[in-house]
Amino acid sequence: MEQPVLYTMEGYSSQIGIMQPIYPLTRGLSNKIVSKAMQQALDIKELVPELLPAELRRSNELAEINFAMRAIHFPKDMNDYEAARKRLVFDEFFFFMLNVRRMKENNSRQPNLSRIADDARTDEFIKKLPYELTNAQKRTWQEVSSDMNGERLMNRLVQGDVGSGKTIIAVLALMNTVYAGYQGAMMVPTEVLARQQYDDTCAMFEKYGININVSLLIGSMTASAKKKERQRIASGEAGIVIGTHALIQAGVEYANLGLVVTDEQHRFGVHQRESLTQKGSSVHTLVMSATPIPRTLAIIIYGDLDISVMNELPSSRLPIKNAVVGTDYRPNAYRFIENQVQAGHQAYVICPMVEAREDGDVMEDGRGDTFANTNMHATLENVVDYTTMLKKNLPSSINVEYLHGKMKPAVKDEIMERFHSGQTQVLVSTTVIEVGVNVPNATVMLIENADRFGLAQLHQLRGRVGRGAYQSYCIFVGTSNAKKRKYGQAWNTA
Repeated sequence: MEQPVLYTMEGYSSQIGIMQPIYPLTRGLSNKIVSKAMQQALDIKELVPELLPAELRRSNELAEINFAMRAIHFPKDMNDYEAARKRLVFDEFFFFMLNVRRMKENNSRQPNLSRIADDARTDEFIKKLPYELTNAQKRTWQEVSSDMNGERLMNRLVQGDVGSGKTIIAVLALMNTVYAGYQGAMMVPTEVLARQQYDDTCAMFEKYGININVSLLIGSMTASAKKKERQRIASGEAGIVIGTHALIQAGVEYANLGLVVTDEQHRFGVHQRESLTQKGSSVHTLVMSATPIPRTLAIIIYGDLDISVMNELPSSRLPIKNAVVGTDYRPNAYRFIENQVQAGHQAYVICPMVEAREDGDVMEDGRGDTFANTNMHATLENVVDYTTMLKKNLPSSINVEYLHGKMKPAVKDEIMERFHSGQTQVLVSTTVIEVGVNVPNATVMLIENADRFGLAQLHQLRGRVGRGAYQSYCIFVGTSNAKKRKYGQAWNTA
């Protein structure tokens, strides 16, 4: 709690009617300390150079940039605040679009020096798959393979709903790349997903007799293991490399990189994507995203990319049934989970917190990074206590475990393997499983404090179920009626 400040009558009078900033804080910093530091920083005469021409500012009624940067923190009145905000919002969009346009022009001038033709071995692999590609997958694969053998380097976004089959398109592109004599790299946002993609790809290649060496490179590997994998990559022994941000570290050198695949594009910045492509001399780029973005908005956001839309799910997939409920529904939800487990299925439960602590809860984002919960008035569920409670509410025959990003990688792998194999029926987790985790037998996703997540994040979490032939369900438990209405409207139209 921040200590109160005592003012003289004269000092108090000077504060009346003055707008004061309220900053997001971390432990050890008060709003007063941050505000004072910001005032000192803003005393510099010229904070940044003015980049917009005077005519452009006049025609759009924009404030001068240094005025805007000061007024957004310490405005004299609401008019100053709104003028500052308008200028800063304009700059953010203007320079974003300028950079996208620059990237688009640069990409359009890049000749394809890494021609990658469609290989007969890849076509034969497609025929061996236990399912037929959907029309959307066939169309997207045609666009990707045509780009890779075209006049210009490929820069393509594959946008498709969770479960639409984007990963197999990436695997086909990586296979063609290796068969053409190049290396392919796939960068994913989490280690859990990286290990799963690696295991799934290796198992699929072994099953169908695909003789391609696959390497895994993630940050939590031991120094000796990383050194060994870097040597395999540098020598060209590894044809396909799957990993996290570790793929773009300075010590990673590729023998002949020809294709970069970025999974879950929204979790990476443009510069991270560029850092990986710069590991080779002429590299094709394929990015994938399951975040639901209207095509017109996608063209704006990803203006440097061509876009393929996969708008069709495999025929075996059933639509997920959604329910937005209050906390009083929990007993019914637990009985429903019990019934699903007794029918041979599995369930996820998502909590926003890792654990409860006396000095404040610890929240976790989808990468496994933690941060303090500054909203101390909110009652937020945590995976540790929730698991204990759930074990008391479910029969002892149902195995319940928890998972979060701060666990050691070996422990996380063991827990995920038990859930994959069905030894664990209910997994209580933070959003570390948000991206890409594939357990077709899981049919229930229960999300606690759903009003604490954004729609894109909820969409990703919901996508962890409905990946098999069974009817699946997503239950959003919220504490805010307004948020419940918001999410209810969104998912009723999903």
